Amino acid sequence: MKTTARRMFLATTAAAALAVTAACGQSENMNEQGGGDDGGEAGGGGGPVELRYAWWGSDFRHEYNQQLIEMFEAEHPDIDIVPDFTDWESYWDKLSTSVAGGDTPDIMHQEERYLREYGSRGVLADLSQYDIRTDAIDPNILASGEADGALYGLVNGVNVYSILANPRVFEDAGVEMPDDTTWTWEEYQEAMTAVGASGEDVYGVVDHGANEAGFHVFARQHGQSLYTEDGQLGYEDELLVEWWNIALNLQESGGQTPASLSTEQVGASPEETLFGQGRAAVGVWWSNQLATLEDASGEQLELLRWPGETQFEQPGMYFKPGMYISMSADTEHPEEAAMFIDWMNNSVEAGEVILADRGLPANLEVREAIAPMLPEPDQRGAAFLKDLEDEIVDSPPVPPVGSGETQDIMTRYNSEVLFGRLTPEEAAAQFREEVEAAIGAS
Repeated sequence: MKTTARRMFLATTAAAALAVTAACGQSENMNEQGGGDDGGEAGGGGGPVELRYAWWGSDFRHEYNQQLIEMFEAEHPDIDIVPDFTDWESYWDKLSTSVAGGDTPDIMHQEERYLREYGSRGVLADLSQYDIRTDAIDPNILASGEADGALYGLVNGVNVYSILANPRVFEDAGVEMPDDTTWTWEEYQEAMTAVGASGEDVYGVVDHGANEAGFHVFARQHGQSLYTEDGQLGYEDELLVEWWNIALNLQESGGQTPASLSTEQVGASPEETLFGQGRAAVGVWWSNQLATLEDASGEQLELLRWPGETQFEQPGMYFKPGMYISMSADTEHPEEAAMFIDWMNNSVEAGEVILADRGLPANLEVREAIAPMLPEPDQRGAAFLKDLEDEIVDSPPVPPVGSGETQDIMTRYNSEVLFGRLTPEEAAAQFREEVEAAIGAS
């Protein structure tokens, strides 16, 4: 959520809470749209039950979600699903405005940084109270949708933050591909430096010091974490200083992009990145982006573990929900909304349409059923996740309220470090102060 959207949300908390408690805003809208007061039973005297379903994403996602809606409605002719979709940035502004006005979508997608924020304010229903099957989901993955003792989001898809490598760049540079089962952070820096020294138009890596998820992996390797279960920061400042010093060392050695180019690459589409253009040996990406990056680069890439996975106290990599599906606590038709959520997550028919767009299906039975249908890059992604199953120790807690601001804060301070305007020590102290203010940490 953009900062302005979150401030709007916080400023209207009281109004939104009253709207949720009174359950009047959405009820009136539903009746005006023809949903009728049918006592919550599909096909009651007021006509079909109407549910609004909100999501973000690409045109491709919009198209297949429309197909899913049609499939579900064919099985349940007394339920009408009304689509409500937009792009990522607009989604959170629109959702906060809808919630503040008491017009929360009946069914909506959520992201881990905002799940607790909406759940703790009474916006989201506890899905564990409804007839939604969860026994085919790994318990650690299922728990990633829980906060304050409630299941606020059911995981749609699973991916993992990983290193993507371009073997052709390594070969052209005369540098051996790393062994990702053993490589250390020192070996990583040596390899990136060697690639960068091989030619003027190629780098080992584009800077990833600004990456919140990457630092989270680094912290977990050291037995720490970005956030704790009770919503505090869970790492020592010295560790963030070390993280940024790795970036500075690589920038100085030519192993990564210079500061000006690093900042230009922030927020670039896969096609616009140096890695997507075949000008970097590795990049840091979510595993479900493999196919997109192969299309962009025109080359077959490899998924690798992060350096340091066997170097410190524990592996740092974790399975991340691609997105959650949630239900409004204010919906007039919770049973019907639960039916749609259950069908979306647990039916093979829905899985055959979604495939790996949201990450690999969280339902392991659905994942196995659709595996032969996956494009070849996604099949390699599935094999990579399976290899990690015995290595990943747990899932991190749901981030605290306000954590949606962390990425922007980290990007800003990382830039200050790369340009030499702040030392890593100064940046780490200021980063902590600003993030603690955002999440209300004590």
